[in-house]
Amino acid sequence: MAVTERPQIYEGSHIPTPTPTVLGVPPTLRDSEEILQINFGPNHPSTHGVLRLVVDLSGERVVGIRAVIGYLHTGFEKNMEHKTWWKAITYPERIDYVSFQNNELVFVLAIEKLLAMEIPEKATWMRMLLAELNRIHSHLIFLGTAALEIGAISMFWYCFRERDQILDLYEMVCGARMHTRYFQAGGLAEDIPRGFAPECRKFVEWMPQALDQYEAMLTRNEIWLQRTERIGLLSAADAVALGQSGPVLRASGVDWDLRRDKPYLAYSEVDFDVPVYRGGDVYDRYRVRMDEMRESVRIVEQCLEGMPEGPWIADDRKVVLPPRHELHTSMESLIHHFKIVTEGYRVPEGEVYVTVESPRGELGCYVVSDGGPKPWRVKFRAPSFVALEATATCMTDALIADLIAIVGSLDSVMGEVDR
Repeated sequence: MAVTERPQIYEGSHIPTPTPTVLGVPPTLRDSEEILQINFGPNHPSTHGVLRLVVDLSGERVVGIRAVIGYLHTGFEKNMEHKTWWKAITYPERIDYVSFQNNELVFVLAIEKLLAMEIPEKATWMRMLLAELNRIHSHLIFLGTAALEIGAISMFWYCFRERDQILDLYEMVCGARMHTRYFQAGGLAEDIPRGFAPECRKFVEWMPQALDQYEAMLTRNEIWLQRTERIGLLSAADAVALGQSGPVLRASGVDWDLRRDKPYLAYSEVDFDVPVYRGGDVYDRYRVRMDEMRESVRIVEQCLEGMPEGPWIADDRKVVLPPRHELHTSMESLIHHFKIVTEGYRVPEGEVYVTVESPRGELGCYVVSDGGPKPWRVKFRAPSFVALEATATCMTDALIADLIAIVGSLDSVMGEVDR
């Protein structure tokens, strides 16, 4: 459901000062032997990825918490600066390996913005379709793993049943189930396979029934409600001041979605609602993502119906690989292919910042070009990192058993946090 009345969005100097966001041990307990400090992670069955949480406990109550990151640092951004624009496309989707397609999309959009390149409509609509399938895929992993960690074991198997269907569709499109490299500067790597549309329609016809099954198991389940309602509270003012976005922000009552409010691709041409809840707790973050999956199914259906005909990639031989069949008959095409793969193409000097609404919120890509074949600077605005910053605020007055539910509801992917 979408709220009809849009809450205030704070701007500029009007951003309120948030309530204290770092839990500190009360002075009366600071030197007390009653405080127990324990580590959750970096290798722990109930943490999402290699996150280390140093937790101060007074009995069952959390009185201090500190997040320690860096255990999955891979240097992706710096690696991309040492690769050609063409080769660097493979890196972003490995940063957030759950939202791989949206990460690939934002970098490709940044390259195209620097090149001022026109993209065929067919490529634009197919990108939107795959980005929404990827949103469902990401939320399914959130739901299956977050529910598993607080005892709802069956949800994991149900969610991964549908996740496998989505990965089958990706495999049909490009031969890979994850890390597809299907989005290229200029459009798509290959045309849409002939059998893709019927299989995708089967999935969108089935998915609402699957969502009904999830809701029947969880939404009014008494144990689920006790583990999620009024747990991990994050107010709208704190969410804005802490820079939150995506489901975490919308679950706190702020109606903001880049797909609607700053449209890209063809989102302005499709009909969908933006789910917003006002509780700001673990339960509302769950509800937002459930509703978003239903809306993504609607968008995918509209993409299938409105998919235009025509080329799937721009005809710019300085940037786009020539069609494979020409390599046997045209020396010029063979030279262009060789130079793009080995030397890369040059991108005009300049800097851009491009954002998309990834499953975790505002995913930004800042790119600087010096006019050469490699990016001079690449920097990602990672929503997972920003969401992790809200952990301490959400843990106010929480018990140790709530810690796992709260961390799961923020849905941070550590590959994106550390980069």
